[in-house]
Amino acid sequence: MSDVVVIGLGPAGLSAALKLVESGRSVLLAAKGEGGFQLSQGTVDVLGYSPGRVANPLAAIGELPAGHPYASIGAEKVRDAVAWLRDTLGEELLVGDPAQNYVLPTAVGAMRPTALAQPSMVAAHQAASYAVVGVRQLKDFPAELLAGNLGCRAAWIDLPARREVDSSGHMFARAIEDPAYAKRFAAAVAAAAPDGAVLLLPAILGVKPGTWRRVADQVGRPIAEVPMQPPSVPGIRLHDALLAKFKAAGGRVIIGSRVVGCKTNGGRVASVTLAVAGGTRDLRATDFVFAPGGFASGAITVDSRGKISEPLFGLPLTQTDANTLIGPDYWAPHPLFEVGVETDAAGRAKYENLYLAGDIIAGAERWREKSGEGIAVATAVRAAESIMGGRA
Repeated sequence: MSDVVVIGLGPAGLSAALKLVESGRSVLLAAKGEGGFQLSQGTVDVLGYSPGRVANPLAAIGELPAGHPYASIGAEKVRDAVAWLRDTLGEELLVGDPAQNYVLPTAVGAMRPTALAQPSMVAAHQAASYAVVGVRQLKDFPAELLAGNLGCRAAWIDLPARREVDSSGHMFARAIEDPAYAKRFAAAVAAAAPDGAVLLLPAILGVKPGTWRRVADQVGRPIAEVPMQPPSVPGIRLHDALLAKFKAAGGRVIIGSRVVGCKTNGGRVASVTLAVAGGTRDLRATDFVFAPGGFASGAITVDSRGKISEPLFGLPLTQTDANTLIGPDYWAPHPLFEVGVETDAAGRAKYENLYLAGDIIAGAERWREKSGEGIAVATAVRAAESIMGGRA
C-alpha cells in the first residue's frame, strides 16, 4: 500500500508525484502511456491569450471568469507553483518569469506567448532579425515557410542523422549527443546560414539539457531552437528530467497499464484497479491524485449520441451533451473543451481522498488560452499540498 497513487504521467501527474515524494510520501505513479509532454512545445504556458495576447499572465488571472481553474487558486499560488517547477528543473531546462511572457516563433512563423521556455529558445524573443536553417532529411521543419512568414532568409544543410533518408527529430537529437556529429552539424549550419541577428534551428539540439550550448559555441552566433510537431524533443527533455527526479527520490512507476476501475468505501476511494497481463491488480493508497488528461487522452469521452462522461470514477461533469458545444467557426470558442469536473478549494471531487489535476478540471479552453502547462502545474501543486497538509 502506498501513501498516494497518482494516475497520469503528463505535466500534472509528474508534478504532483514529484512534489509528494519530495515531502516524504510513498508514491506510486500509474499511467497507460508516456504522458503529454511529448506533445508539447517544451515550454510552460501560463496564460497567453485572454482573449488578446497577454504580456503579464499573473496580472491577467484576476480578470478570468469565476469558473476558470485559476480562479480558485489565485495568481500568487500559480506563480509559486510555476516557479517551483522552474527551480526544480533548473536553468538548463527552464528560464523565465511567470509574470512576463516571452514571444517566440513557431515552426510556421507565427509568434506565440509563453511564460517559461528552455534556454535554447529564448534568444528568439524580441530579436532584431532572424535567419533560418533547415535540414533536408528533417521533413517536419518547414524552413522556407518559417522564413517567409518572418520576412527573413532560409538555407538548408544536407546531413543525415544516420542512414535514414527521413529521420525524426528525436533521431537527430540523439545523433547530436555525439560530439563528432555535433561538430559536423555546427560546421554545416555555420557555413550555410544567411545573415540575421538570431539563427533559428529545428529543436533537435540534443536530448540532454545543455547539449545545445556545444552547438551554439561551434556555430559562433546566437541561435534559438524552434519546436516542431510531436514527438517534441524539448518536451521529452522536460518529461525525462521530472521522471528521473521522481525515481531518484524513491517514487515508483508503472507505465503501459490502464487504470480500469475503482473500489470505494464510505465516500473514499479504497483502491484503483490496474489492467495487467493475465488479469487485474488493485492499487491501494490513503490518497489518490487523478491527472489523466481530458478529451485528447480519452479520460473524458463522447459517445456516438454526443453523451459526455468520465468513465473511471463516474465524476460529475459540467456538461453531458456535446451536440451543441461545437460551433461552425474553427477559431471561435468551443465550449466542449471547457467541459470537465468542478473541484472544491482543495482540488477534490466526489470522494474526500480523490484530488484532481490538469485537463480533467473544467473551465478552460487551454489550446486557445495557451494555459495548459500552467493549469497542470498549479492544480498539481494544489493537490499535493492539500494531501501534505491533510486538508479536511
